[in-house]
Amino acid sequence: MKTLVAPMLISLGTLAWLPDAVTAGAQATQQHDSAGVRIVENARPADGSRLDWRIGSQPQVSIGEVFGDDPYLLSGASDATRLSDGRIVVVNRFTRELRVFDEAGIHLDTWGGTGEGPGEFEPVTIFHIASLPGDSVIVWGIWHDPLMSVFGPSGDFERGFRPQRSQPGVAGGLSAVAVARDGSILAGPNRISVVADAVAVELWDAQGELQASLGTHPGVERYRVEDRGTESVIFGRSLILEPWDDLIVVSPTTRYEIRAFAQDGSLARFVRRDHTLGTPTTAHVERYIEEAVSRIPVAASQASARRRFQSAPVAEYFPAFASVIIDALDHLWVEEFEPPGEESPGVLWTVFDPDGRVLGFVETPDDLEIYEIGEDYILGRARDELDVEFVQLWSLAR
Repeated sequence: MKTLVAPMLISLGTLAWLPDAVTAGAQATQQHDSAGVRIVENARPADGSRLDWRIGSQPQVSIGEVFGDDPYLLSGASDATRLSDGRIVVVNRFTRELRVFDEAGIHLDTWGGTGEGPGEFEPVTIFHIASLPGDSVIVWGIWHDPLMSVFGPSGDFERGFRPQRSQPGVAGGLSAVAVARDGSILAGPNRISVVADAVAVELWDAQGELQASLGTHPGVERYRVEDRGTESVIFGRSLILEPWDDLIVVSPTTRYEIRAFAQDGSLARFVRRDHTLGTPTTAHVERYIEEAVSRIPVAASQASARRRFQSAPVAEYFPAFASVIIDALDHLWVEEFEPPGEESPGVLWTVFDPDGRVLGFVETPDDLEIYEIGEDYILGRARDELDVEFVQLWSLAR
C-alpha cells in the first residue's frame, strides 16, 4: 500500500516496475534484554538492496470490471481475505455485501446484504474482515456501530455481538481495530475527531470482554479548528495497532521503534532499525497541500480547503515509517515513509523475521493497497484511471 498523507485516487498503470532481486546479505542485528523486555537493534539494509523474494510481474487474479455483471462491479471494496481453499471474500461496503470468489476470480456467492435480519447489515456500515479458524470470517464496521458478525465457511450466519466495552459515540472511546487469528479483538481509539495525546488500547476476548489493558499511548496528532472540530497535523503522528503472532504491536510513528506487548498487557519487545528522521521543507508542505486539494471534486470547496491546509501546523519531522503489516508466517513488514514529491516507482518495505531481526527490503506494486500477505501471495486493491476498483492477488515467491 502506498501510504498517503490523505486518501487519494490512484491508477494501476503499467506495472513493469519490478527490479532484479538483489540479495540484501546478512544484516547487523543485536539483541539484549532490559527489565524482562527483549530489545532487537537492527542496521538498515543497504540502499538499493532487495531481499531475494519475488512478486509476480502482473496479478495472478484480478476481480473487478468496468462493465459487467453486478458481482464484479465493486463499490467500496474496503477489505478482503483469502480462505484456506483459495476462495477470496471481498467486503463490498457500499452494498453491505460479502462477495465470494473462487481461486480464479469467478463469483460463487454473496453473503450479507442490506436488511435487519440475521447476517444482514442495516444500518451498519461494514468495513473490515478477518479470517478465523475453520474458514469462518468475522466482519465489522467503523465506530458508527460496534456490531461484529461471524459467518461460517459456507456463508451461514453464526453470531453477531456488540462488545460491551465499545464506546462508538464517546469522544476518545474504543472500537475494534483488528482481529487476531485466535479471535481476540484489538481495540483502540474510535474515529471521532478528538485531540488526544493519550489514548487507551485494549485486548478483548472473542466475545468482546476485556482480556487485558495495553495502557495509554500517543494518539493521532490533531489540532482544533474553530467550528470544524479537529484536523490532522500535516505529517503528524499516527498510532499503529496490529496483532503479531501472540504479541500486539502498539507503536506511534514518531521513531523507528516497533513496540510489541504480550497478551497480558506487559511490554515484551522493542524492534528498532537505524533511521534518520527527515525534516519537511516548504516544498514538501506545498506538494502535500496540492495533492490534498486535488482530491476535492468541487472547485468552490478547493479554495476553502487550501486556506485551511495553509494555516495547519506542520510536524517537526516526517513519520519514521508509514504502516505495518504482519504476514501469514509472522514476518513484520514495515513500510517506508515517502515524502510528497519523492515517491519511488514501487512501495518499499523493511521485512523482519518473527523474532524482529531484519531480513532486507522488499518492493511491492506502487498502486496496490495491501489487505493481506499470505505465505505465497499478496492480496489488495488497485484502481484504474477511471477509479474502477479491482481486488487483486499477486504471487509471492520467498
